Amino acid sequence: MKEYSFFPGCSSEHNASAANMETSVRSLCRMLDIKLNEIEDWNCCGASIGYAGGGVIPRLSLSARNFALSKQQQGDRDLVATCAACWLSMRETSERLAHEPEVKQKVNIALKEGGLSYEGGIKTRHLVEVLIEDIGWDAMKSKVTKPLKGLKVAGYVGCQTNRPFGVAGDSYENPQYLDRMIELTGASAIPFAKKVACCGGALMFSEQEKSCQLTRDIIQCAVDGGADCIVTPCPVCQLNLEVYQGKINQLFGTQYNIPILYYSQLMVLSYGGSWNDAALHQQVVQAEVLRKFAA
Repeated sequence: MKEYSFFPGCSSEHNASAANMETSVRSLCRMLDIKLNEIEDWNCCGASIGYAGGGVIPRLSLSARNFALSKQQQGDRDLVATCAACWLSMRETSERLAHEPEVKQKVNIALKEGGLSYEGGIKTRHLVEVLIEDIGWDAMKSKVTKPLKGLKVAGYVGCQTNRPFGVAGDSYENPQYLDRMIELTGASAIPFAKKVACCGGALMFSEQEKSCQLTRDIIQCAVDGGADCIVTPCPVCQLNLEVYQGKINQLFGTQYNIPILYYSQLMVLSYGGSWNDAALHQQVVQAEVLRKFAA
């Protein structure tokens, strides 16, 4: 069994917007013999709202506190996130504190108030990196017992797992890892020109009509390609594309009703998991096209 320190993030909490990702990830990890040890007393990483005026030191201190707790509880074990925004926020924190001693000093002044300090030495990883680098493509494919044959999927990577860091060895302009994950389940990854286009992210709250236009273009590209569903590694992207389909239909006269899923949900189904194992019962736009594949 491979063990990791785990930061679930706010959106994955019970009944939060990405609770379906958390459920499907837990199912997937059980199937692949991965143990995620949740950090006790973790806090928000500061993604999105942390950039809205809170200041650099408070924002970096939020992620630094999680690193400090992980170090205290689990030593130098790699810290894994499933949320693209959380992963990006923590990667930024570890990079900056490794190269900016003055910033690190200020962050540690803040952490000292809670009896903690940031020492570094912990590697931050997205779960997709763990799957690719530690489990491997062959091992992942070998677990497939119910191939998703005939399913056409648009792999929507989005911004945050792609830039500025990206998945090692993959292209920034045309990343392939998500398409490969789709293909290993037995589904078909359609050519998708909008795979790294921005969905508007947190701007959906303040610039809704502009963000809806960005999101409409992404969905339309998938529909034009004949996709049965869209799959993403990012809970912000998933939320925007799924929850705002009604608003997009209202604004632009469209009639979208396309399921927006996580890669983990497809993998769980292809591994023989049930509808509930894959958390498909928690979708806003129901994924009935997948019903025949559920155990």
